[in-house]
Amino acid sequence: MKALEGKLIQLRAPEPEDLECLYRWENDTEIWQVSNTLTPFSRYILKNYIESAHLDIYETRQLRFMIDALSNGSEAKKTIGTIDLFDFEPYHNRAGIGILIGEVSERGKGFANDALKVLINYAFTVLKLHQLYCNIGIENQLSLRLFQNHGFAIIGEKKDWLKGEDGWTGEYLLQLINRH
Repeated sequence: MKALEGKLIQLRAPEPEDLECLYRWENDTEIWQVSNTLTPFSRYILKNYIESAHLDIYETRQLRFMIDALSNGSEAKKTIGTIDLFDFEPYHNRAGIGILIGEVSERGKGFANDALKVLINYAFTVLKLHQLYCNIGIENQLSLRLFQNHGFAIIGEKKDWLKGEDGWTGEYLLQLINRH
C-alpha cells in the first residue's frame, strides 16, 4: 500500500460504502462546470461503476481512486475526495488526470497536493506512463497552481472553450512528461 500512500493521504479503490459520498459529489452542481457535467448521476449508475471498479485500466481506460485523509501517521481518517486517470491511451502511454476534494471543509489543507504527488508517482513508476495531461479553466487559479507546482506546463489555450453563467472563458491544456 505504500505506493499509494503520502504524508497526508492514502489512495484506494472505491468501495460500496463510498456510494453516498460519490452520489453527493457527482451531483454537486457547484462543481459541474469544472467536471464538464450537465446531468445528475443516479445511485444505480454509481453503484454499477463501483462494482466494475476492479476492472483493469487497460480494459476500462480509466482508474478512480478514493482519497482518504490520514490521521496518526497511516491510519485512515475519512474519505475526502477522488483522483482519476481517464482517457488512458496504452499505445501512447498517456492519461488525463483529474482531482476533486469533495469535502469543502478539507480543501486548502494540502490533501490535493499530496494526492497528486502520489498519483503522479504511481502513474510513472507502476503504470510506466510517459505523460499525464489535464485541462483547467483559465479562471481556476488554485488548480493551475497545484498542477504547475508538480511540474505540469501549460502547452496550449483553448479560447472560448467553456460556457458559463457569465459567458465564455478559456481552458488551458497542461502536460507533464516523464523524463526518466
